[in-house]
Amino acid sequence: MGLGIGLATALAAVLTFTLVGPLPQDPAYHALADSRPLGAIPNAQNVLSNLPFVLIGLWALAQRGRWQQDQARGFPSWTIFAVGLALTGFGSAYYHWAPDNRTLVWDRLPIALMTMAVTTAVLSEHLRRGLEKVLLWPLLGVAAISVWYWWWTEEAGRGDLRAYALVQFLPLLIVPVVVLALRSRFSRATDLLVLIGFYLLARVAEMQDHAVMSLTGGLTSGHTLKHLFAAVGAWWVARMLCVRRPA
Repeated sequence: MGLGIGLATALAAVLTFTLVGPLPQDPAYHALADSRPLGAIPNAQNVLSNLPFVLIGLWALAQRGRWQQDQARGFPSWTIFAVGLALTGFGSAYYHWAPDNRTLVWDRLPIALMTMAVTTAVLSEHLRRGLEKVLLWPLLGVAAISVWYWWWTEEAGRGDLRAYALVQFLPLLIVPVVVLALRSRFSRATDLLVLIGFYLLARVAEMQDHAVMSLTGGLTSGHTLKHLFAAVGAWWVARMLCVRRPA
């Protein structure tokens, strides 16, 4: 029942995004609250706060042997998640070094790939192992196309974020429903809900970028907190992969 409601909600979201008009990017998107440099590093807090993504991603990759104590634990999707996490750190730092649409592509691309990798892993662990072979590469292709389509429409002067927004939004519906409604082949599946929670916190912090800068008296900005919240969620999942066991 719960899974059916989740799928119906996801379908409704797809139809809604399809039927509404183009979603242009806010012209002020690159005007982040904290542009203070640190030595030769521009926008220092927003650049340096990406370091946890790189470290967690590399640590997760170094622990892959612990994932594969059981053959089913060595899902390619989780390897792509770890690689995407490290690349997100580099891509986001690159964007924040010189914020514009050209550099933003390299921020959004690994995030989109990582999101689809996690979604594929969750579906194949809770539904059927063979789903990974069917879904992984097509969904990664969808992720890449969503970023390319946004960039192409921006360059054409009619920016449209709908495809990228769907890639970001649908997993927020699919993952919690699947985790709560279906049994996983592994323990600690509900750790994925922690990832979703910190992802939502990160989004709220991002939307309150300037407000957080004001409330903290200039100590930090909402966008920097976004990176740190998201990194905590990523760490929780990376740790989950090392400590979970076959259910």
